[in-house]
Amino acid sequence: MTPREQAEDFLKNQTQFHLGFLPTEQSSPLTRTLEKDFLGSSEKGIRTLQKPDWNVVEMAVKCFAGTAFQKLDQAMFQTIVSGGRVVFSGCGATGRLSILLESMWRTSCRKLLKQHPQLQSYRNSVLSLMTGGDYALIKSVESFEDYQIFGRRQVRDLHLTPDDMLVAITEGGETSSVLGTAQEAADLGLKVFLLFNNPASLLVEKLERSRKAIQDPRITVLDLFCGPMALAGSTRMQATTSEQLIAGAALERALCRILHMDLPDHAALFTELVHALGKEENIQSIAQYLDFESDTFRNGGKITYYTHEFLIDVFTDTTERSPTFMLPPFKASGDRNAPEPWAMVKDPLLKTARAWDWALDRPPRCLNWTMRDYLEMNAGINPEKIPHIQEKDFLQFEIGCEPCPERTQNSRDCAVAVLIGDETGNQELLHALQAQTRPFPNVRTWTILAEGGDFSVSRLPRSKENEPLRLMDHLAVKLILNTVSTGGMARLGRISGNWMSWVSLSNKKLIDRGIRLLSELGNIPYPDACLLLMETREECLQNATPGQDPRCAVQEALKKINSAKI
Repeated sequence: MTPREQAEDFLKNQTQFHLGFLPTEQSSPLTRTLEKDFLGSSEKGIRTLQKPDWNVVEMAVKCFAGTAFQKLDQAMFQTIVSGGRVVFSGCGATGRLSILLESMWRTSCRKLLKQHPQLQSYRNSVLSLMTGGDYALIKSVESFEDYQIFGRRQVRDLHLTPDDMLVAITEGGETSSVLGTAQEAADLGLKVFLLFNNPASLLVEKLERSRKAIQDPRITVLDLFCGPMALAGSTRMQATTSEQLIAGAALERALCRILHMDLPDHAALFTELVHALGKEENIQSIAQYLDFESDTFRNGGKITYYTHEFLIDVFTDTTERSPTFMLPPFKASGDRNAPEPWAMVKDPLLKTARAWDWALDRPPRCLNWTMRDYLEMNAGINPEKIPHIQEKDFLQFEIGCEPCPERTQNSRDCAVAVLIGDETGNQELLHALQAQTRPFPNVRTWTILAEGGDFSVSRLPRSKENEPLRLMDHLAVKLILNTVSTGGMARLGRISGNWMSWVSLSNKKLIDRGIRLLSELGNIPYPDACLLLMETREECLQNATPGQDPRCAVQEALKKINSAKI
């Protein structure tokens, strides 16, 4: 279709993806000055960026006291001790969260086995289902979230039974693939819970697919509404934080009960964490590293993170920079055409296959669908465009200790050892880091929840003995990494106002987001913004140069609007 035909089709036939009425897709009044503040100083920008986190605190206090959470809490424990499995389902940021929750459960059981040998029988009690499979943890699988049938098929592939339960997590409450997992699980007789971050009444009123799931008596709904995101549309921030807190708390409480531990007060613990992160000493510490990293990128350098115990956490934030700020995604080994990613994550101790086995505590769970599978699902996939997302493709991304000479050639390239908590005393890890980082022109150590290193964010509450999943430690790492990656991109001009304006148009939700951004910032009607975006996207595709960063259609369209105003 021509750009005009594409615009007409999106305006007339894709109205289910016109999501500007959702608070999670709107710009927050708390962070209107975000771009200006970060360009003034990182400390000022961080204070602004943190404001919406207090909305999560307020929501959490109410949620933990509510009957829906109590039902989730009890069902999760009963499912596990009865021999069933808890499955977390998500897409994009919530898909990576689902994988992280499974990893936290498995690796915690592994770590506690010597003290509590009974955990061996519970090690496989938690699973994750990410739209597109584990491959999507590394690199977005375009358009998969638009298909409910894909979510249904991934549930069937797990061979679940009524003894199991599924916790579907979708920030907006409207992601088709995740809603498909909830509907399929309900059809199979599982206990089903649905977590999202927009008012349920609004979703029921506006979107048929959301209404069907929310009003399904077989599905228990947890409405975690906590307002717009700090960066408009960037649901990897407050939305995913709230979901990690609520789902993670239920999971940690289940493990506490199994181990006969006192139950933590997660609302109070999270409040304490947010308060601590807002203290001036911690803001300054985060800002110091943020400025170093953004200066490295500004001068053409690359960052290679080396980390071990929190590999999934660091990996998640680094992966999500690509679709959020249109940075080059991770590249497979041997790929000579794709641009080098600005940031990469590696394990200094283990080679790739073993590193994934350590981090996930299971083999990769990738999709092995064939063309016949796609035809049976009536997905309309072009035979020439079947995504390569199988395990062999997954393992092509070297996140282990294999050499990476292509990341050491620029004089500004830097290896950053990210040591979290007790890792600062792990001599085996420290020796491995010393060997792995030797080829880099620059090396820095960044410690979180610990003293020492070139940069340190240490004055934070640490998880206690009756927090066996270390949920608050994981949340602390998430909030700090989100701040660094978002603030760094703000200082590099990759946000506009408080909008993620360098946005990849990889699915229909993101196309709508780009149109609304142009409409709000350019002060033009939605239909005009739609046509302009389709025309500009076509121009960017035609002028693309292999091996170079792609041009951002939204940014190019903003330039056209601003030029017309002069």
